[in-house]
Amino acid sequence: MNKYFNLTDKVYDITEKYPETIEILALNGFENLKNEMMRKTLGKTITLETALKSKKINPELFAEKMAEAIEQNRPSLSTGLAQIKKESSGDIKIEGILPCPIRIPLVEAFEKWLEENSASLGFEADYDLKSANLGVDWIKERIASNKDNAEVLSDLFLSAGFDLFFDKELMGKFKEEGVFEDITGVKKLNKDFDNDYIDLKDPKGQYSVIGIVPAIFMVNTQVLGDRKFPESWEDLLSGEFENTVSLPMKDLDLFNAVLLNIYKLYGEEGIEKLGKTLLRSMHPAQMVKSHTRSNEGETPVITVMPYFFTQMIDEKGPFKPVWPKDGAIISPVFLLTKKATKDKTKPFVDFLFSKEIGEIFSVNGKFPSTNPQVENNISADKKFMWIGWDFINNNDIGSLLKYTENLFYEASRKEI
Repeated sequence: MNKYFNLTDKVYDITEKYPETIEILALNGFENLKNEMMRKTLGKTITLETALKSKKINPELFAEKMAEAIEQNRPSLSTGLAQIKKESSGDIKIEGILPCPIRIPLVEAFEKWLEENSASLGFEADYDLKSANLGVDWIKERIASNKDNAEVLSDLFLSAGFDLFFDKELMGKFKEEGVFEDITGVKKLNKDFDNDYIDLKDPKGQYSVIGIVPAIFMVNTQVLGDRKFPESWEDLLSGEFENTVSLPMKDLDLFNAVLLNIYKLYGEEGIEKLGKTLLRSMHPAQMVKSHTRSNEGETPVITVMPYFFTQMIDEKGPFKPVWPKDGAIISPVFLLTKKATKDKTKPFVDFLFSKEIGEIFSVNGKFPSTNPQVENNISADKKFMWIGWDFINNNDIGSLLKYTENLFYEASRKEI
């Protein structure tokens, strides 16, 4: 048996200690484990072995699969980073930082495709597809120390990251030098992202966007009181919610997206108002439990969170999801390809922008896909808020993020 858990352990104990196992269980018939209340009640009464046998799943083989998922998401003792999935002396290098809920199914699909196509490719590829909870500092450090050498860049990047990709001290420098090229060949993106109010296609033909992480509100009606029910970002900044909001500051890419959009729409005053709303930074899993706390002064009224986590909420509880009327702020998942090696990376780009991968983003993870063949099931009234390519190309994004962060922290008067 593996070093993480035993088959006789309760499902709740395993998922509580290793939350990355929730998604893999959900994808194999245990969808109700995504509901926090169901996981607590049902999971505490049943062992992993009994649960798997009830679905006619081989417990030993499936436990190995779960242990592998844990291993991939756990930092190694020597480096502090998750283990590299595959490393060889390949002809090209692929790096990815993937949203945690979709990492496992995406890696599995990628490895299956690679196995089926390795002979026709005719060359080896190194790939390192890490979980988003590890951040991108390890990439930043490597690029910052070799910022005049494009050879330090991987041939293909898959990740969110306004600061990583647009900061002129990091990959923004190579963007200006024309190192990257959009080789997806797609002329028109999914209708959700190519319409009268939003266009995610890079007009300069350098960056591709393959999916997005939307930020919505979760309102705790138990502590809302007589305040107006918030329906927009404008409402959140109205002054009614000072010192009552939890923001996704541990999810740096999404937090950066919030800062940039608020600054674009409301300027310095908007950032200062946003700072004054801050009660704390809270992970969505903590937010789900926050209504059980005895001290209401520490319980957020509004939690800004990725749309995915709303699927974990008990509908009978006090939390009500709100898709902002002025749009869910989005953090794009970018796909960057080096122009110099595009002939070799083209098959990989085609696969990563395929309908199969788009559906993993959209269905399994609730991260809407830009693939035009994918149905995201987003109703027409649910809009997205995107800073736009003109804003990106006409501003020094790296410097702007540092400036808005300072404004925010000064206004919040909190040490984070």
